[in-house]
Amino acid sequence: MFDAFKRKFDATPEGMEERVPPGQYVTQKFPVLHYGETPIYKELEQTWDLRVFGEIEAPKTFSYNEFRALPTVTIENIDIHCVTRWSKLATSWTGVRFRDFLTHIPALKPSAKYVLAHSEGGYTANMPLEIMYDDDVLLAYLYEGEELAPDHGFPLRLFVPKKYFWKSAKWLRGIEFMSADRLGFWERYGYHNNADPWQEERHAD
Repeated sequence: MFDAFKRKFDATPEGMEERVPPGQYVTQKFPVLHYGETPIYKELEQTWDLRVFGEIEAPKTFSYNEFRALPTVTIENIDIHCVTRWSKLATSWTGVRFRDFLTHIPALKPSAKYVLAHSEGGYTANMPLEIMYDDDVLLAYLYEGEELAPDHGFPLRLFVPKKYFWKSAKWLRGIEFMSADRLGFWERYGYHNNADPWQEERHAD
């Protein structure tokens, strides 16, 4: 009954049915789902930074102002899909394209094959490095032209729209490059490591 109620009020726009993966419903809202408390930041310019480390020639840390000075892109008409079965279509995000970000850090070692995103509160999300080179993978801080809301990851979140949205880690504070894969937070609790919405890779076998 609940699913029927949701579909009644969150109908898929006509002509966009092919953009909705199996088992998903379309919402006009932006539901809030995450583990732990929403962090509250004060004096970002003094207290926030982004650390980059692991299989890289030298670790690097960006202050808030240094990161926000990096060149940005805006990607539009992007669909996002949550493992809890909602999809939101045609969204707009602004941030630093991940592959461009790599030009602002020391060179990756040849052994770098995977990425682990580290967030506030110990949350992590893992991805193969090759996925991170896609055009639509961002270190994002604007949604629909405005700063991310605190519940949606302010001041910075990872954005990997081809995966279920738990991979797009909120409140990003660190990026670790790894030679071997390491399960992230939800993967350790049984979520599927690959997280492809079109294959309905919600949970591990």
